[in-house]
Amino acid sequence: MNHFSCRRLKSLLSLIVILCFQNNMLVQADENRWKINPSGSISWFIDNRLPHSDHIEMSGDSISAILRYGVNADKSFQIERQLVWPMLRTIPNNTHASLIRSFSEDLIGKISVNGRLIKGEKVDEISLNGLMTVKSSANGIGIERVIFPSTAHPFFYEEYRITNRQDRPLSVEIPDYRVDYTTDPQKGTVGSYSVVSEVAGSGFYTLKKDESVRFGLVFSAYPKGKNKVATDISAERSSRENLVAEWENKLVLETPDQVLNQAFAFAKIRASESIYKTAGGYMHGPGGGAYYAAIWANDQAEYVGPFFPFLGYSKGNDASDNAYLHFARFMNPEYKPIPSSIIAEGKDIWNGAGDRGDAAMIAYGAARFSLSLGDKQTAEKLWPLIEWCLEYNKRHINTDGVVSSDSDELEGRFPAGKANLCTSSLYYDALISAAALGKELGKPASLTSVYAKQAAAIKQSIESFFGRKVEGFDTYRYYKENDVLRSWICVPLTVGIFDRSEGTINALFSSRLWTKDGLATQAGDSTFWDRSTLYALRGVLQAGKTEKAMEFLKYYSQRRLLGEHVPYPVEAYPEGGQRHLSAESGLYCRIYTEGLFGIRPVGLSSFTITPQLPADWDFMRLKKVHGFQKEFDIDIKREGDKIRLTVMSNGAVVLNKLVPNGSKQMVKF
Repeated sequence: MNHFSCRRLKSLLSLIVILCFQNNMLVQADENRWKINPSGSISWFIDNRLPHSDHIEMSGDSISAILRYGVNADKSFQIERQLVWPMLRTIPNNTHASLIRSFSEDLIGKISVNGRLIKGEKVDEISLNGLMTVKSSANGIGIERVIFPSTAHPFFYEEYRITNRQDRPLSVEIPDYRVDYTTDPQKGTVGSYSVVSEVAGSGFYTLKKDESVRFGLVFSAYPKGKNKVATDISAERSSRENLVAEWENKLVLETPDQVLNQAFAFAKIRASESIYKTAGGYMHGPGGGAYYAAIWANDQAEYVGPFFPFLGYSKGNDASDNAYLHFARFMNPEYKPIPSSIIAEGKDIWNGAGDRGDAAMIAYGAARFSLSLGDKQTAEKLWPLIEWCLEYNKRHINTDGVVSSDSDELEGRFPAGKANLCTSSLYYDALISAAALGKELGKPASLTSVYAKQAAAIKQSIESFFGRKVEGFDTYRYYKENDVLRSWICVPLTVGIFDRSEGTINALFSSRLWTKDGLATQAGDSTFWDRSTLYALRGVLQAGKTEKAMEFLKYYSQRRLLGEHVPYPVEAYPEGGQRHLSAESGLYCRIYTEGLFGIRPVGLSSFTITPQLPADWDFMRLKKVHGFQKEFDIDIKREGDKIRLTVMSNGAVVLNKLVPNGSKQMVKF
């Protein structure tokens, strides 16, 4: 078969895959379990597709909760609350040493109406919007639960409302219920902890028709002997709702696609809530029942750190700054590796996988964060860390011109050889950002020019060493011995290396890698990690393949927001059972800021923007964007065969220009 025929056959096969995928997406839309409400929440209106169960994580300053909830075949509600107190440390005080307890209390089943226990509860609707609301009915009454963590305290709340739907008065008896556990003093770093579940608002109530009574179930934990703070459930609910509203009203995405808008809004919640007030300062944590009061070079430094400046969430910026400074504690003149993780509120480290390319992750994230934040004082503070990490990578360039490391961020779960594509790509991007940042900080031109030359050299080495034909695609091998497709071949696209973009994109969306849950980690394996899918979708948009990227982004977003496991991006499967780790939601948001809108910081008060307006959209907007010490709006509208790009800040026009779609423009404040 000649070359032309092979190319036509490959194009035909790719078309078949895409058509099958599009058909599956239409079927998926018809089978969505959840629906978007006008308010922006999502609801599962209970039908006959039962039983069904799911899990979701919610977090506050001092607590996190993994809720395993569901509706049984008889429409009864079930819930198990796995509560995590990150700052109540257990022994040994390692990565996983948070106090964790599970509760399955059914308060409704303990309540009497007209002298009889409530039975036969039927769930009508479950809604999510940063809080969980469950609406149900039983024995002529309406029942509503609103479930949420405290924003500031080590408390978890369930606020209940019972409403009389009968024509006659009802007597309601709510028990004075309290259970207090004392933990083993030998297993806590400060001795015993008190773990309490109790009813707030117990008593006897008479309800006329349509009258309601409110009460609550409260879970808390604290060092034994210390007084817990008094809390008001309604005030705590307002605090949680106000915080969710704050996230909702910053960095607002507006497009013609309601699913994308809402998936973005929800991702902001999960990315932002998982920040804990530790003894070592605010620490963003992955969560998942395992990773708290600790930071990682990938999740915090690389994934979510570069996102927070655009959201303008001060606690997120503080946590990111704090993370980089914690890593900076481990700089050393011998250039020994920085730990992969700093754990136990900053008191210890974990480095079980050796050098994972962590210095490249940290340099990449710290440089982008510094530029995007636009604060010179912060940038000066982080510059020594960036400079040290770049030197570390330079010293680990092997004879093939790429960066060597012991493993990668998957820590040996899949082979990564002695030098992997991800580390060298991140190093390349870090050099570019550092060269720009160094100029802004007045660093010697001799240094910044060296960074630029090193970036050009590593880019060439990435092509010569990793660039290969793998399984028939002109793409990258992930490491020297690699001969099967890997999902992380997408990383060069996210750092602006497009030499092999066509073959790489075809490989990513081929049947060898793309699955119903996004990218398989390795061709032929069922394991998937959302983080590589999120990187890939961003990279494909950056490469200008907008229409292809949007088809897969719409599918992925609909599945994660409205499908069977909602409403956030997940970590992995089968490992962790698709936990809602937090930084993945930051990566989802970066698909839009860096991919669809193409924002790239190039100075403390400037960025380039390369909008990729999809063919079937007439507009897209990012409103109340933060960064560069400004708040601004980006508005993109179609005008004929071009787009109108407008950037506004404080009512003033920063840029108003008619440009070709997909062209790079400079924005300076």
